[in-house]
Amino acid sequence: MLAPRALILRGPGTNCDHETAHAFERAGGVSRRVHVRSLAERPAVLDDFQIFCIPGGFSYGDDIASGRILALELSQRLGDALRRFHDRGGLILGICNGFQVLLQTGLLLPAAADGSLQATLAHNNSGQFVDCWVNLETTPGNCVFLRGLSRFELPVAHAEGRFATVSDDFLDRLDTGGQLVLRYANNEAGQPTNPNGSARNVAGACDASGRILGLMPHPERFIEATQHPAWSGRLDPEAAGAGLALFKNALRAVAGDDA
Repeated sequence: MLAPRALILRGPGTNCDHETAHAFERAGGVSRRVHVRSLAERPAVLDDFQIFCIPGGFSYGDDIASGRILALELSQRLGDALRRFHDRGGLILGICNGFQVLLQTGLLLPAAADGSLQATLAHNNSGQFVDCWVNLETTPGNCVFLRGLSRFELPVAHAEGRFATVSDDFLDRLDTGGQLVLRYANNEAGQPTNPNGSARNVAGACDASGRILGLMPHPERFIEATQHPAWSGRLDPEAAGAGLALFKNALRAVAGDDA
C-alpha cells in the first residue's frame, strides 16, 4: 500500500514548511513542498495528495494582517480546487499562520449570510509577540487529527492568536457543535496558560466534517522528546513528542484506519 501523501504549501514568508514536511515523513507519510504560485498554475496537482497543509510563518510578511494576502490568493485562485479536494475526502490542516489563513478563506468556519467572516484571530491581549510552551486539552469529537489525544504540551509563537467571534451566539454554536476542539489548559500548578486571551481558551477549531483543522500551537516543533525544553530527566529521549500523534492521526485517517 502506498504511503499517504501530504502537500505542504509554501510561499513568500512561510518558514515552517521544512519542519512540517519532516513531521509528516517522521509519521510515516510522503510529503512534498509546493509553492502557492505553482499550485495556482496547476491545481490538478492536488489530485496526487490526500492531505493539504498550510504551515506557519509570516506569509507575505503579514503586511495587511496575518495570513490575509495568502488567504486572498487561495480564495481567488484555488478556492474551487480546495473545496473539491475536501469534498473527495481530503484533509486540510492549518498551523499558526495557516490557521489564520484558513479562517480568512472561509474554508474552516461558515461565513454569515452576507458572506462576512464570523471568526478571526486578533492581536494578543498583551499587544506583544508570545513565544512559549502551553498546556492543551482536547474535546476531539469527530476531528480526525486529534483522536486519542487528551492533555499535552506544544509551543506557540504568534502576535495575532486571540480567537474571537462576531457574537457570543456564534461562539455558542461552535461550542455546542463540537468545533472548538482544542483549548489552552492550566499547567500542573493550576495556572492558566492561555497566551493570547482567546475566547473560551480556544487554541484550535475544526470544520463540521472534522477533516479541516486550524490550530495556533506548533505540533511540528514537538515530534521528538528532546525538543521539549525540560526533557532532560523528565522525558525518555527516545520517545516521540506529543505533536507527532497529530500527524500520525492524519495519515491513519486517509489510509482508512481512523477507528
